[in-house]
Amino acid sequence: MGDNGVSEIFEEPKKGKFKTSKKTKESVLKQKSPAEFFAENKNIAGFDNPGKSLYTTVRELVENSLDSAESINELPSIEITVEEINKMEFNTMIGLVDRERVDEELYDDFESAKVREKRLAKEARLQEIQAKNASLGKKAKEPSTNTKGPKGRGETSFFKVICKDNGRGMPHDDIPNMFGRVLSGTKYGLKQTRGKFGLGAKMALIWSKMSTGLPIEISSAMKGQNYTSFCRLDIDIHRNIPHIHLHEKRENKEHWHGAEIQVIIEGNWTTYRSKILHYMRQMAVITPYSDFLFKYFSHAADKNMTIKFARRTDVMPPVPLETKHHPSAVDLLLIKRLISETSKPNLLQFLQHEFVNISKSYAERLIGEMGPDFSPKMFVKSLTSQQIVRIHQLFRQAKFDDPSGDCLSPAGEYNLRLGIIKELQPDMVATHAGSPQVFEGHPFIVEAGISLGGKDVKQGVNIFRFANRIPLLFEQGADVVTRTASKRINWNSYKINQMQDKIGVFVSIVSTKIPFKGTGKEYIGDDITEISSAVKSSIQQCCNQLKSKIMKKLQARERQDRKRNLTRYIPDASRAVYQILEEMTRDNEPKRQRYDEKDAELLAKIESEQITEKTLRDNLTQHIEKVDYEMALEYATQSGVSEEPREDIYLNALENLPDFVDFHSPVFVLRFIP
Repeated sequence: MGDNGVSEIFEEPKKGKFKTSKKTKESVLKQKSPAEFFAENKNIAGFDNPGKSLYTTVRELVENSLDSAESINELPSIEITVEEINKMEFNTMIGLVDRERVDEELYDDFESAKVREKRLAKEARLQEIQAKNASLGKKAKEPSTNTKGPKGRGETSFFKVICKDNGRGMPHDDIPNMFGRVLSGTKYGLKQTRGKFGLGAKMALIWSKMSTGLPIEISSAMKGQNYTSFCRLDIDIHRNIPHIHLHEKRENKEHWHGAEIQVIIEGNWTTYRSKILHYMRQMAVITPYSDFLFKYFSHAADKNMTIKFARRTDVMPPVPLETKHHPSAVDLLLIKRLISETSKPNLLQFLQHEFVNISKSYAERLIGEMGPDFSPKMFVKSLTSQQIVRIHQLFRQAKFDDPSGDCLSPAGEYNLRLGIIKELQPDMVATHAGSPQVFEGHPFIVEAGISLGGKDVKQGVNIFRFANRIPLLFEQGADVVTRTASKRINWNSYKINQMQDKIGVFVSIVSTKIPFKGTGKEYIGDDITEISSAVKSSIQQCCNQLKSKIMKKLQARERQDRKRNLTRYIPDASRAVYQILEEMTRDNEPKRQRYDEKDAELLAKIESEQITEKTLRDNLTQHIEKVDYEMALEYATQSGVSEEPREDIYLNALENLPDFVDFHSPVFVLRFIP
């Protein structure tokens, strides 16, 4: 055996002996493309099974559309259509002719005569038992549906998913690479992004290629373009390049801008229907400035549905800004990449301009601390591996100011509160936005909302989690929000019954780096102290607000009870007082002054029947009403609650709206229009 691990070639044996190949079998080094890797590990990107693949496809398309519209400061209007396609329609689309079965025993659902006889006998016995129970008045049990399923995948369902938006659109020449080349895009800078892997609709295209073999269709137009780009393509998974079927420009008569993507995939609507609708509802909560129209079409008319999540505000969060790396958050590979990509010639300018919170004077101090081999004017691209390691070590040990949260774009208290009210219609709601904090050199902001009551809310604690303004629906039990809300909050101390009240807990975390756990990136771990503490603090702030409202509500209820009790005793009290006054009138001797003038005047009116028992009863009732009104007015003034029931409404802005200035508050936005 040689030093290189490859077998040496020995002398050829004599005739009559066994023969060996003259060529040595050597292992061949193979390389996988990014597309091939994700195709083989599709569960990483959320394509575990047909049902979840349908859900993930809808999610990726919706989030792409939101990013596209927000990037041009356009209020998003997104239409999602999911259309069921049966096997016959699918075969027609791909040009496959259905054939009748020739060898029935070849199929997994084949049933022999003996097996069929046993099944029919079992069904007959069940029907006999059910009929006997019915005659005796017993409650019939539901027949068992546990039948042996097919060994293979059996009959599959296919779905056409269409997503149309009013976003930025895509340049005509860039469309093939934007969809047909994995790990290529415009979202790979350091900034807050909705995506988890940077795949977007590319993974939906890979799944379509794997499950149906059909291409994806894209229509796109940018603002001001008089044409619409149309592209039909699939992906060469092994080479990670697009395979273009058709790419052309078409007339844009409607002056539309945005993108429309159509993909046909294998899926399962039955098992993931609730997840998809739950996702759309939560997206409507966190983006109340968006307009969503969701349609589902099935061959069974009773299963068709159209759900509209209407826009309720035109106040949008700012677009997240790309930022530079914090020195404490970089590793050796990242430093080397920044050095290779920088346009700054020397080390001083490199430190000053490629990182945040390093001023010129501080950069000079850092260089002085690095040692005699470093100087401010040294050529940055001439740094050796040892010198780069020294820079990295100093970055880990030196003290730097925390990064600011200016680059982040949280939903905002106003939008979070409005989204909760719009979708859940709770009895009470409280929101809180924390100040920017830092973990591992990355800024993050936690926003929280707590609601009590509302429609379609179960008793107990209902968790709604968001990361960079997208809902997280899976692996909830291990998430920091779930553990904090269920184990670290003493709900009873805030006058909230954890078991009986309908509690909605909404927590949104935004950051340049969300610390997801697990391969699917579906939850945020509970092991980061900074995030765990911020989540707990934000929830407690909301609970304190609710406690104040609950106490005031209890006080108002006590006043109502007191008024009701007083009103109940008015007739008896009036009768008793009137009887006493009548007795005093009879005992009043005109010769001797026993009462002062006012009392005497009152007794005179009693005697002349100007004041009767009914008069006393009416006056007592008016007095109680007056006191109750004054107390209610004081309560409304303190809590800001109007006496009349209110309903939040949204009025569309007029066309050609002039320039305006918004002043934001946690509960309202004041707009000045010149």
